[in-house]
Amino acid sequence: MSIENLLVLWYNITMKNFIPRGVSPIKHLKNKSFGEHHAVLREKIRESLISVLPIIVIVMLLCLTIAPVPAELLLSFLIGAVMIIVGMGLFTLGAEKSMTPIGNRIGSSLTKSKNLPLILAVSFILGIAVTVAEPDLQVLAQTVPHIDNLVLLITVGVGVGFFLSVSMLRIIIGIKLRWLLLGFYVLVFGLAAFSDGDFLSVAFDSGGVTTGPMTVPFILALGIGVANIRSDRNAEADSFGLVSLCSIGPILAVLILSFFYSGNSSASGGEIMQYGTTVELGKAYISEIPHLLGEMAMSLSPVVVIFLLFQVLSFRMSGRSFVKIVIGILYTYAGLVLFLTGVNVGFSSLGTTLGAELAVGWTRYLLIPLAMLLGWFIISAEPAVYVLEKQIEEVSSGAIPGKAIKFSLSAAIALAMGFAMLRVVTGLSIMWFLIPGYALALILSFFVPDIYTAIAFDSGGVASGPMTATFMLQFMIGACGAVGGNVLADAFGIVATVAMMPLISIQIMGFIYERKKVHEPEEILLPDDEIIELWEG
Repeated sequence: MSIENLLVLWYNITMKNFIPRGVSPIKHLKNKSFGEHHAVLREKIRESLISVLPIIVIVMLLCLTIAPVPAELLLSFLIGAVMIIVGMGLFTLGAEKSMTPIGNRIGSSLTKSKNLPLILAVSFILGIAVTVAEPDLQVLAQTVPHIDNLVLLITVGVGVGFFLSVSMLRIIIGIKLRWLLLGFYVLVFGLAAFSDGDFLSVAFDSGGVTTGPMTVPFILALGIGVANIRSDRNAEADSFGLVSLCSIGPILAVLILSFFYSGNSSASGGEIMQYGTTVELGKAYISEIPHLLGEMAMSLSPVVVIFLLFQVLSFRMSGRSFVKIVIGILYTYAGLVLFLTGVNVGFSSLGTTLGAELAVGWTRYLLIPLAMLLGWFIISAEPAVYVLEKQIEEVSSGAIPGKAIKFSLSAAIALAMGFAMLRVVTGLSIMWFLIPGYALALILSFFVPDIYTAIAFDSGGVASGPMTATFMLQFMIGACGAVGGNVLADAFGIVATVAMMPLISIQIMGFIYERKKVHEPEEILLPDDEIIELWEG
């Protein structure tokens, strides 16, 4: 096959319109429509750049002023940042083009079957398959020193799968979300009281990292599809809240694991790589890629197998649609490899070193305000926050503006980062923050409409984005090691704290909005020909 014919085939697969007859593919690939095709990828990379840029700027300023770090670590960080930006762009595009359509089609197929056991079984399997490929969870699994990677991935996957089935059952039956949340969180904190302290923070972090760009599209698509079985007016509202329930599964699963699994509790700070020359730095990146190619192929294979089974048994998509999804999976695969390479080689070592440097001397007093500053900018630049803003604006009919939502989230995450660093400095147990935080969030659920509770508990996954699980966790580990703290108990838990705060802030906004709506006088509409007598006589 000639190069020109290959270009024709590729363009026909990936573009919405076929190449006009008689037009050379080379010329056609240069026109505006080709540029529009790649504009989507450019936009995804731009969103990723906006998300990572605040971290890059602040880290550069710190390294060049008050926190001396080896030059090769800073260079490695900058190379890793480029790989993370491109990797996240490819990954989000691939997830949008492949994972979301797969989830939508599976949700539709399950809805048409109206077979409850099948819905629950497939949901359980899908929950496991999608979760093990979640990039934030992969980062956490590689960072946790006392639990084997595969053990943690499978444990968290089973937790998500089980609670995804519970979520499907809730939608079909129509159980109130607040009662499930209340019951399961009582169980969570009951188990936490008796579990190993080295597993507590990791357990709650696991719940935060599972609600990422790989898992959420599947969960939401399945929820909306299954909600279509019901025709009552509460069905749409009940399709929210799936993410919040699926976040509980990993917490319970890891807490239960702590009773049976004996981990190594002697872990201290994170591993810091040293590079004597630029050649050694290049070898570190090159050697990491083949390892991750194999690992990510294994992680994505369950999703691919499930997709192929549904294609044969149910979907029967056209060749063009099928190849489009396959190309999307390849984008996802390439993005995951680039993202994790940048994290493992570039971000981890510098984050740990920077945290350790700032925790010594007078700069230790900057740790808490600096963590809060990073938290403010991380959430402000998170692309998923825009989606959440629009969702709340629609629910409130525009009464709660997007700026108010972004401000409340930024303040909430800044406080969460400050609390996390306070724990690192003082050694306070994470329970001093999570118990009152979740208690307040659950109490608020009785005073706001169900839809706000569902969105609030779902939004924890929006807040705990890639930068929290990658750079900020390593930053906390470095600071914790320098002050002589317990890394497992004090540094881990940052994702859990970040995921908790939006539960409170968004419900408070909903409460204020509802109170304001109650006290506003209702507008009385009269017919145009109605005559109002203002006086008599």
